[in-house]
Amino acid sequence: MKIPTTLVSISAFASPAHGWAPSLTRFAASTKLHQSAATSESTTYADPARYVSDHPSNNVPPHIAALVGKGLHTRPNHPIGIIRAKIQDYFASLPHEFTIYDAEDPIVTTKQCFDDLRIPPDHPGRSPSDTYYITDTTLLRTHTSAHQSEHLRSGAEAFLCAGDVYRRDEIDASHYPAFHQLEGVRLFPKEEMAAADGLAGEAWESSPECAAIAADLKSTLEGLMDHLFGETEKRWNEDYFPFTTPSYELEIKYQGEWLEVLGCGVVHEEVLQMSDRGDRRGWAFGLGLERLAMILFQIPDIRLFWTDDDRFHSQFKSGEIVKFEPYSKYPPVYKDIAFWIPENFVENDFFEMARGIAGDIVERMELIDEFTNPKKGKTSKCYRITYRSMDRSLTNEEIDALQDELRVQVGEKLGVEVR
Repeated sequence: MKIPTTLVSISAFASPAHGWAPSLTRFAASTKLHQSAATSESTTYADPARYVSDHPSNNVPPHIAALVGKGLHTRPNHPIGIIRAKIQDYFASLPHEFTIYDAEDPIVTTKQCFDDLRIPPDHPGRSPSDTYYITDTTLLRTHTSAHQSEHLRSGAEAFLCAGDVYRRDEIDASHYPAFHQLEGVRLFPKEEMAAADGLAGEAWESSPECAAIAADLKSTLEGLMDHLFGETEKRWNEDYFPFTTPSYELEIKYQGEWLEVLGCGVVHEEVLQMSDRGDRRGWAFGLGLERLAMILFQIPDIRLFWTDDDRFHSQFKSGEIVKFEPYSKYPPVYKDIAFWIPENFVENDFFEMARGIAGDIVERMELIDEFTNPKKGKTSKCYRITYRSMDRSLTNEEIDALQDELRVQVGEKLGVEVR
């Protein structure tokens, strides 16, 4: 199976729009890894009423609220949970103790999600077209990095944080508005950084201490990739994230192709200062669990992670990576929709509307034609929508009904002129 190179957003680290993932019983006796007593089952948050309200800023639709609290990353026999456990196995083998956080409240503040990570007020990731807001100042986390500052303030020296995250996004086999991330942070002992005490900016970044942190980060993450994929060729690229400097992305060569697998860097001194840890230095990384699971299990469609179909779940067992065997070959139904767009048209709003009407049977939405009428000064867009169920054959009649509803709503709510 050829792995698509645009699989799922890697992490908050890897997304330009946002700046930057089993059971833990077997780790109970470990001196290298322990689970925070403050965590609880993710299902604690599985109450859709917490997320949908009549607040004027609330843009969380019912189909998104219904996904919160599923806890896929904590299920030992689910591909997401299996990958997460393997990552934790690796960190349990390191000489540093990592605290595990796996069930924080998915509702965070704008301060946690953006301000504490140096993401500016005008950043596109803050837009309601990208982010699900509960109120003006609370939202469904867009990345697990939203919990970084609270854990640093609590005194954590090294930790892994995993959970479900939410972003409005395009629709295809590798993008879904809910997915899972795993974040890692490690602070270095003060005595190891003593020679760089007081250094900031370029002086800090060019110091031997900063170089030592970056070298430890790269060595740690290269070891993680070997643990997951077996020994493989790797390469590092420089990158930019608001909350780390210097910043990097890691690629591995897998099945003959170079694939991005994570983003990382040395934690920005201002992030540490805002977390009341300005006297410390360390590194951080983030990765997308779906991305790794789709590669390792050869799962072709991200929607499958959320299915209740036993034909999917019966294929997986805790601790084992096996090739997914497709069980559904139901045919697609294609429908086109074209309209003149207003100046304020945002594509993600259109995608979100289609998901709200048709749910997960929307497999793909792609722009197939665009032109501007010079006389009218208007631009037309035509989208092809692929409808396909994983579980049954669809009929033209039911899809026509959904398409008609979409035509009505896109005109009424987005202000477009349907052609």
